[in-house]
Amino acid sequence: MAKRLMVGRALRSNELGEALLPRRLALPIFASDPLSSVAYATQEILLVLTLGGLAYVRVTPWIAAAVVALMTVVVLSYQQVVRAYPSGGGSYEVVSANLGENTGLVVGAALLVDYVMTVAVSVASGVDNVISAVPQVHAQRVPMALGFVVVLAVVNLRGVRESGRAFAAPTYLFVGGVLIMIVTGLFRYLAGDAPVAESASYGIRPEAGDWRLAGVALVLLVLRAFSNGCTALTGVEAISNGVPAFRKPKSHNAATTLAAMGLIAVTMFVGVTALALVSKVHIADDTCRLTGLGEDCSSYQQRTVIAQIAAAVFGGERSPGFYFIQAATALVLVLAANTAFNGFPLLSSILAQRRYLPRQLHSRGDRLAFSNGIVALAVTAGLLLWGFEASVTALIHLYILGVFTSFTLSQTGMVRHWNRAMSTGSDPALRRRRHLARAVNAAGAVTTGLVLVVVLLTKFLEGAWLAVLAAGVLWLLMRAIRGHYDRTTAELTSTDPHADLTSPSRVLAIVLVSNVHKPTLRALAYARALHPDRLEALTVAVDHDEARALEDEWQRLGIDVPLKVLDSPYREVTRPVVDYVRSLSREGPRDMVGVHIPEYVVGRWWENLLHNQSALRIKARLRFIPGVMVISVPWQLLSSAGADHHGPRAPGSVRRGEPSR
Repeated sequence: MAKRLMVGRALRSNELGEALLPRRLALPIFASDPLSSVAYATQEILLVLTLGGLAYVRVTPWIAAAVVALMTVVVLSYQQVVRAYPSGGGSYEVVSANLGENTGLVVGAALLVDYVMTVAVSVASGVDNVISAVPQVHAQRVPMALGFVVVLAVVNLRGVRESGRAFAAPTYLFVGGVLIMIVTGLFRYLAGDAPVAESASYGIRPEAGDWRLAGVALVLLVLRAFSNGCTALTGVEAISNGVPAFRKPKSHNAATTLAAMGLIAVTMFVGVTALALVSKVHIADDTCRLTGLGEDCSSYQQRTVIAQIAAAVFGGERSPGFYFIQAATALVLVLAANTAFNGFPLLSSILAQRRYLPRQLHSRGDRLAFSNGIVALAVTAGLLLWGFEASVTALIHLYILGVFTSFTLSQTGMVRHWNRAMSTGSDPALRRRRHLARAVNAAGAVTTGLVLVVVLLTKFLEGAWLAVLAAGVLWLLMRAIRGHYDRTTAELTSTDPHADLTSPSRVLAIVLVSNVHKPTLRALAYARALHPDRLEALTVAVDHDEARALEDEWQRLGIDVPLKVLDSPYREVTRPVVDYVRSLSREGPRDMVGVHIPEYVVGRWWENLLHNQSALRIKARLRFIPGVMVISVPWQLLSSAGADHHGPRAPGSVRRGEPSR
């Protein structure tokens, strides 16, 4: 009942088509991450530049221009991907097909790690904006973050279309609010009434005192700021992974959604950056580097860049516009994690289908979502938020490395794809289009490759090494899982079906007996109905008086099945049974031994603690003996009659790859 209330009714497999997305819902689902990145991308640039003092903030427009150019190249490049590979899989599919499975796994591992980071960073950023509006809840940062992750997981478990409906309005409200803020702020600036941020009067001391950067140091500062600003590109690849979720024509709709996402994201990023410079937002990674505070620097809580801009544009921190922007920003940043909640399960499903991850990740849940992947992502991201205390500053250094790894390798793969395509086509117009597509992808490969080098150089020692290590461990784990599945398949494949179908020389049936009661008699009747070559009952004499009483009862009832009593001087039950069955198996290697174990079916969880414990231990040991079949013969106690309160199981309650309740 609780599951139905949270997740909803189960959907039939043939209803999958009804869950496909129109573009208006696909945009907030797959693009909420890059759209929401404008809430902190400008801030991350400023935080780095102010390490050298306020003088270096003047470099911000050039860095923003480089980020916009990179965004344009990446969007154009991924439009080529969705047209060439409409089956989904995105970067992983492209790289695997053109650069090999092992290189594809590098992309897969990097993206899975980055999806986890997307959830952690987005939720932590959302919590930051909540705290900017309501500083009193600062102490509840981690519980709030974990609560948001749980809500996101539950909504996504209801299905892609349901999550799209739930998240569309907040995303569009955020976009609309930010665009109104940009237009209002720039209009005021052009009218001679430029908005002024609350931090405009503060100075910022350079991190290492009074010094000026030059040469290599200045280049490194700018490169580091640029790599932080590239957080605006996170999540761009999610649309290429989710092409199968679009309505037909899938490739066209995905490419159009990519273009819309790129245009909106660039417009908002440029507008927020311009307003931050116009309103003179001053922000530092350490509040004690701010000068002119007039209060204890350690207790001062800086507002985020977008919060300071909203307050400046709309007339203060108590204005309705300020609260609207803060509420919309906090909500959309949390919902930006939804990009990962769609990308991670889709990618893990493809990897599971190819046997690089457990097969349970390939199964769809009641609402046709990849439920196991959603739960796995929520748990992993929750642990990360708890471990890093939901701190954006601590988490941001682990971010974007996986994105640019996938960007670079996928564009390189697309260049090879077009090289192969041009070797087969002869139509001049088609070749010209392919030449242009290859040029776009080559430009994307070079630019994103350079950014990847910059990110590695500037972030590796600050924490990015953890993301590299996690991706490396995941790569090795996926190779190990594939190796296990391959070995299992080879072991289970029959090379001689006729020989494997050969009947055993003899079938020996054993019924375990603890008492002469209805479950035992049912097990004897079932074993006899199978017409084995030999049938015997087996008991263990833990207490000699009880064993003798059992033998007497057996003879009194005239049961025509021989009862064998095993002596157990150390009062064990499991070992004597296992040793006896193993001895029978050794006597006849071509014989088959069937061990029938009467078991109680109970209706209350605590009754399992009182029954069936010996049977569980015996079954666990017997399974390892070749040629031995373990047969459970159930006897339903009265309490089991009410265990399934609603009769038959609900549709979809048991699926491939999921254990029975």
